[in-house]
Amino acid sequence: MDKAIQEIALRRNELKKIDYNNPKYDDLEEELHDLEDALHVKFGDFLEEALQEVHDKLSPDTDVLFPAAYLAKTYVISTTNEFSVSTAEGVFVEVDSMPGKETKLVIVPNPLRIILNTKDKQQVVWSL
Repeated sequence: MDKAIQEIALRRNELKKIDYNNPKYDDLEEELHDLEDALHVKFGDFLEEALQEVHDKLSPDTDVLFPAAYLAKTYVISTTNEFSVSTAEGVFVEVDSMPGKETKLVIVPNPLRIILNTKDKQQVVWSL
């Protein structure tokens, strides 16, 4: 599952680097959608349960979305293949213990985890 999410992250990063008019764009976008569909088929139930667990704890009034929605648009990948994201990434959620704060949940691979992003802080709220 972690490898599948890493592959999606790599494709998203590739797609972000090329212009929509690039002849490779459509093929890359199709590959990305195929990878996201495969992730949902193979690991969707598991990821939805993990996300539901996090939502129940932090944001019980917010519905859980399709797991691919929680994947970042862009990942930073270190030379040691560690993945991270900016605090701007993720799906907006209303965290009961942080009223009025902009809070987002995002799935990050290697190691697989769910991060709660606020404007100036990141907190791992679930990990495999």
